[in-house]
Amino acid sequence: QVQLVESGGGSVQAGGSLRLSCEASGSIVSLNTMGWFRQGPGNQREWVAGITRGGSTNVADSVKGRFTISRDNAKNTVYLQMNSLKPEDTAVYYCNADVKFLTARGTGQNDFWGQGTQVTVSS
Repeated sequence: QVQLVESGGGSVQAGGSLRLSCEASGSIVSLNTMGWFRQGPGNQREWVAGITRGGSTNVADSVKGRFTISRDNAKNTVYLQMNSLKPEDTAVYYCNADVKFLTARGTGQNDFWGQGTQVTVSS
């Protein structure tokens, strides 16, 4: 159907940067709003940033001024540029997308999730 595959996670020292990517593939008709969520140790999954198909963006207050979300519609890919990373940013980061896709009977629409990518920030 539809798959989301994240990449770009890793380990970095506080103050460093990472860029996450998430590519969508499959029987996609259109990718609507895409976003990033994260789940730190012992925490619930929380929203980090979102971007509409037209490019309007929004980010959580906790990362505002440090994280930037962008997308390349031609590549079905969304990015998360993370700068000035802090130890509290340590989490598994998940990509999410609202997708219209082909089915045997026509089209469907649903939210899809990637498998997650680990980001670890050491002090």
